[in-house]
Parts: sequence; C-alpha cells; structure tokens
Amino acid sequence: MADTKENILNTALRLFARNGYEAASVSDIAGELGMTKGALYKHYKNKRNIFDSIVKRLYQIDAERARKYEVPEKTFDKSPSAYRKTAVDKIKTFTEAQFRFWTEDEFASNFRKMLTLEQYKNTEIMELYQKCLVSGPVSYMEDLFREMMEEGIWIKNNPKQLALEFYAPFYLLVSISDTMPDKKEAAKQLAAHIERFIEKNASTEIKGIKPKV
Repeated sequence: MADTKENILNTALRLFARNGYEAASVSDIAGELGMTKGALYKHYKNKRNIFDSIVKRLYQIDAERARKYEVPEKTFDKSPSAYRKTAVDKIKTFTEAQFRFWTEDEFASNFRKMLTLEQYKNTEIMELYQKCLVSGPVSYMEDLFREMMEEGIWIKNNPKQLALEFYAPFYLLVSISDTMPDKKEAAKQLAAHIERFIEKNASTEIKGIKPKV
C-alpha cells in the first residue's frame, strides 16, 4: 500500500514537472501507472489531494534536513532562540546539502520544475514558488544573519542585503545546473562562493577568520 502511494506521488510529480499541474489529469497519472482511475482513487481522493501530499512531503524532507544539519527548522517567530545558536559551519554544510537536494534529487528537481512551469498560471503555485525557492530562503537567511550579528558571529551589516548576497549565487547556480552535464561543477562553484562569503563576513573571533575589506 505504502509503495503504491509513493509510486503515485512520484509519477504524478513527474507529469506535473513535464506538462504542468493544470494540464496533467488523473487519467494521465493513472495511465502512466498502468492502473484505472478507480484504483488510484483508493489511495488519493483527487488530483488536489495528490498535489497537497507532494507539498507535504517536500516540507517533511526540508524539516528533516534542517534537523540533520542543525539549523533552524521553524520560522523565526516560532523558534527565535534556534537562530541565535546556529554555527557558521552549519550554514555552510546545510546550504551545500540544499543545493545537492534541489539539483540532484529527482523528487526535488521535479518539484522545482513544476513550480517554475506553473508559477505564472496559478497564483497559489506562484506563492509556493516564492516560499520554497526565492523570498522564503532569503527571509530565512536574513533572520539567521541578523541574530548571528547580535551574537557577534557576523560582522555588523544590513542583514537583508547580506542574505541577498549569500543566496543569489545559490539560486543562479541551481538554474544553471539544469544545463550542466556535471552538476558537481556547479556545486564546487557554490562551495567557493560560500567560503569567500564567510571569509568576508564572519567575525574575527569565529574560527580565527580574518574578514576581508
């Protein structure tokens, strides 16, 4: 039962990434799976139920990865203390893991493609695109940097500007990686960017790093 539900989710997401959420029907999903619509409805009530389950799965994976790399799992208003305790090296390893996830993981890659394809057709998906890939990550980093500045981990600066400087190459390289046969090269470029960013902005007390001016 669990394997069938998982297979439906992954197949539906592949179709949503290829054809768009609005264009793909339950009949298309069932046909791709070689099952009847009736059999599919035993697992999911409708296409919307499948979509909601995909989004829920993405959020679960994201929360698990945040816990694994010891960065804040919840938003700042729900867990402010976590933002003050985050170490510089955790941000680095988490960001690199996020990059691998969005570029190499089939589920995440298809999710990203679906959002990109549908964002100008569906207001809800536009908001989801922003939350998962654009304004959401920038706000997350802004909250992190602001609190870490208060703790003396980062040099005092404009946290929003710092978040934009940090995240913009991530977003750009994720997009560029779609055309690169070797995605590891893009990951290396991101790692180099993060190292330079830390050298420039980390406090001298952190790991003995001397900031560049």
